Amino acid sequence: LFKKKSNIVGLIVPHISTYFFAELIESLEDAITSAGYKLMIFNSKDDVELEKKYINVLNQYNIDGLILVANTNSVIPYLNLKIPVITIDHIIDEKIPSISSDNVQGGELAARKLIECGAKKIIHFRGPSDLITVIDRSRGFYQVMDDANIDVYSFDLDFRKPDIEDIEMFIKKNPDVDGIFCSSDIIAFYVISALKRLGYSIPEDVQVIGFDNTQDAKNFSVPLTTIDTDKELLGKEGIVTLLNRIKYIEDTNRVIHIKTSSIFRATTKWKTYYPFIIIGIS
Repeated sequence: LFKKKSNIVGLIVPHISTYFFAELIESLEDAITSAGYKLMIFNSKDDVELEKKYINVLNQYNIDGLILVANTNSVIPYLNLKIPVITIDHIIDEKIPSISSDNVQGGELAARKLIECGAKKIIHFRGPSDLITVIDRSRGFYQVMDDANIDVYSFDLDFRKPDIEDIEMFIKKNPDVDGIFCSSDIIAFYVISALKRLGYSIPEDVQVIGFDNTQDAKNFSVPLTTIDTDKELLGKEGIVTLLNRIKYIEDTNRVIHIKTSSIFRATTKWKTYYPFIIIGIS
């Protein structure tokens, strides 16, 4: 208390039950422990009032720094905190450093893969379209599809618990669909289940691509082609950036984009229809 230093770093996440955030938390905890700090985790549950309470706790406990992963509707309270703050996987203000996956690039990779494999009637099952990650992934995906003159039919779903009935309904409205891009692996798992219930074969009838490359993606009933976000590197870069600010080594408000990559598995075909499009896919 005398030194006003706790060797504790706070982390606010929107949910701890999803695959992506669970894996990200683990990578952050490994990096912060190696640096001699402890991690205090706050689960906001996308609740504004709960988020306000956590901000008060941060001030009371002399937290040394804060990592914000949760989506927030109010930037001012974080700018007013008297501790270093960084964000991971989204940018909330130019004054706050951000470490994020290159979600635009990831969307581009997904689009190119579907085009490369001959998909022409495309559905995009998104997360909530007001989330920055979803906006960026969509932007990259639609840009490539627009350039290829391919129409995309979009439908918004909950990231954590997509409604399989909604998914089936939208597929029935577009029965000739042959390619589906999902804004997360979780959504992709539900989509694959819906397709099977409707009698589609994967990837023969419909190809599916997810996003995040969570641990369950390779072990799913049909191993999922997905876009990999390097969660370990996100954690390492996030901790380095935060600790540099805590120690006054670095005071620049930098933005780091971690490159994404394609992981090809059984939910997409391997035949290349447009070899000139796959340049840059890793």
